[in-house]
Amino acid sequence: MSLRFVRPEDGPALLAIYAQYIHTPITFEYELPSQEEFDRRIREFSGFYPYLVWEETGTILGYAYAHRQFERAAYQWNVEVTVYLDEAACGKGLGTRLHRAVLDLLRLQGIKSAYAYIIAANAPSRRMCEAMGYTLAATFPSTGYKADGWQDMCWYLIFLNGFEPAPQPPISVQDLAPNLVQQVLQKAEA
Repeated sequence: MSLRFVRPEDGPALLAIYAQYIHTPITFEYELPSQEEFDRRIREFSGFYPYLVWEETGTILGYAYAHRQFERAAYQWNVEVTVYLDEAACGKGLGTRLHRAVLDLLRLQGIKSAYAYIIAANAPSRRMCEAMGYTLAATFPSTGYKADGWQDMCWYLIFLNGFEPAPQPPISVQDLAPNLVQQVLQKAEA
């Protein structure tokens, strides 16, 4: 087993995992993105934030990543964290391990707050976030129409660092000390 950063050649395997959720309310996308679009997202998000994959015996079982929550400058210390697992890998703790590693890297980057947007009906993901220390920040009723019904969206929040006056901008995950990154990955694999 190994936890590692995403590589360009991982795109098809990650899209195949994502495809397992496209007709569910887990994602609010109606259409599966093209491979080109999905690869663009991977490049965009992984250029600054953690984008990790869990691989066992050459097969990717899941992935987790962060991206900026909102675009305006004042939001630069906030991220959204997303985790997707191959359906066969669910319920084995991999999602929590991936998620924790992303949060640990975000702390090192200087990110202050991480949000997880979860469909209210997704009880396993909600329980995972709560067990990791997230709190329910808001519930938005009937936010999106998917899977033949109006779905409520829950916003979970976890604070990662303190809120000092005049904060320094976050640094890229690419600029973190390699030994610190390795410690995070090894901790998640243990």
